[in-house]
Amino acid sequence: MTRRYWNINLEEMMEAGVHFGHGTRKWNPRMAPYISAKRKGIHIINLTRTARFLSEACDLVFDAASKGKQFLIVGTKNKAVDLVASAAIRARCHYVNKKWLGGMLTNWSTTETRLHKFRDLRAEQKKGRLNRLPKRDAAMLKRQLYHLQTYLGGIKYMTGLPDIVIIVDQQEEYTALRKCVTLGIPTICLIDTNFDPDLADISIPANDDAIASIRLILNKLVFAICEGRSSYIPNR
Repeated sequence: MTRRYWNINLEEMMEAGVHFGHGTRKWNPRMAPYISAKRKGIHIINLTRTARFLSEACDLVFDAASKGKQFLIVGTKNKAVDLVASAAIRARCHYVNKKWLGGMLTNWSTTETRLHKFRDLRAEQKKGRLNRLPKRDAAMLKRQLYHLQTYLGGIKYMTGLPDIVIIVDQQEEYTALRKCVTLGIPTICLIDTNFDPDLADISIPANDDAIASIRLILNKLVFAICEGRSSYIPNR
């Protein structure tokens, strides 16, 4: 994998608060190598390590995107919902930002059936056919459509398992991370000082509570994906 320059600036990360970890009483000892200091009861993340792993992650997604691989971005915590959706849309990735449904990846055939149902209902709605049904039937189908849009809207065009999964919060998305590990899907995970850095393929130590921090990390990854996609030549 070729290493590239991604303009990852330590000062920019400090301004975004990427270096602020959790309280010193709430931490995972395995994060010790990624912590540079303690300040007022808070662990300070070593941004040099953050820059290194973020750069590695950017290299990985660039190479994958340049080969036409598919990505899934997962982040359902309130602070990440809008950031995940906007990042995924910009990079033409699939995303989950509401709730991780059981069996979403491990029982793909069921998920695929739900997606077919979702697409069929959307098509019926666009053609105005739902409004021609009896009110009770129309209301039931519209409720189904709303539910499917809420939880599957971000993966409506996904036709198979993703090649790489990007996870915003390890604790919040632990189930998703474990399922990816089980399926052998490479993962990139934003981790705070209370997480286990050994679970994901690439763990990026960073503040997962600050919107500016999450945005910065996602923006760097999205830029790398877009750059990779721009060099992708189908069927080469």
